[in-house]
Amino acid sequence: MKLFDTHTHYDDRAYDADRDDLIQNLLDESVSGFMAIGCNLERSEKAVKLAEKYPRENIFASVGIHPQDVDNLPPDYLKTLEKLAESKKVKAFGEIGLEYYREYNKQQQNKIFREQLELAQSLKLPVIIHSREAFADTFEILQEYAKKELKFVCHCFSGDSAEARKLADLGVYVSFTGVIAFEKKTEKAVEACKNVPDELLLLETDCPYLAPPPFRGKRCDSGMAWYTAQKIAQIKNKTTDEIIEMCNNNAMRFFNIEF
Repeated sequence: MKLFDTHTHYDDRAYDADRDDLIQNLLDESVSGFMAIGCNLERSEKAVKLAEKYPRENIFASVGIHPQDVDNLPPDYLKTLEKLAESKKVKAFGEIGLEYYREYNKQQQNKIFREQLELAQSLKLPVIIHSREAFADTFEILQEYAKKELKFVCHCFSGDSAEARKLADLGVYVSFTGVIAFEKKTEKAVEACKNVPDELLLLETDCPYLAPPPFRGKRCDSGMAWYTAQKIAQIKNKTTDEIIEMCNNNAMRFFNIEF
């Protein structure tokens, strides 16, 4: 069964030598489609152009400003994002959120995060959340905007089981990368996954990063999400195909797409 990868960065330089061939091979062999994720103005434009390059394929895009890029934005950055979101291929807003692991300006992060949530609400787009070492502040903001009927997914989830349960209770989707399949230090991710209801679970790679075993340390691609699905199948006591089908259906519902 082919899988849908909900979080990719195929605009990355890691793919410059073989991007088109790789994408075509994936679509032919193991992948039903993917989301090309925007994370600043330049890369949001690249994500949209990449998705539009495959008009008949299940390749979609998101637009947004990652928290590491919130400084020195042009005054009209929201208008630029709104213009990019006019593409029929844009199905989400993100990745946006809070990054406290590194010393970025927390006040500016929160300001830009909220401004983008307001735009996502006006555009009626679901939101892809980046949250690292910032769960308390992120969750407080998600609680506020969930009341405004915004849909969220916390991508590359790295929290614990209690945080996963709080997100689930709020109706927030959660996606896991190949990290959950690493041989060591995965207990927290496994326990968190147990607390995510089946209907709120998504698959992602965050490629070219976080390749699962047996590819750890190599360039990741969407086909490798199969190994993540295999690990989740063990956790959920299901078959790998059942997990892929379930997560595909969840992705279609979350992004309002069909494939």
